[in-house]
Amino acid sequence: MTETDAETIRKTANRLKRARGQLTAVIEAIEAGGDCRAVVTQLAAVSKAIDRAGFAVVSTAMRTCLTDDEAADREGDRLSLEDLEKLFLTLA
Repeated sequence: MTETDAETIRKTANRLKRARGQLTAVIEAIEAGGDCRAVVTQLAAVSKAIDRAGFAVVSTAMRTCLTDDEAADREGDRLSLEDLEKLFLTLA
């Protein structure tokens, strides 16, 4: 794993942790009968954060698997272009 990949993983994990906090706030707002406009706005923010994290994961996989085929073969992490496309499309 390169330093860039490690940084991407750290940023992605941080994004997901923020989304987890936002989701907790959305759940609390719903349970407390919060303003539906604010709840939907926060829910949209959570959804976008999760989507962006997913795209970052797929992007990292694309760089790793397509640029370092030998290392991916050794580690058993090799994905075909079809596999990567399926992963990407699951986020669409």
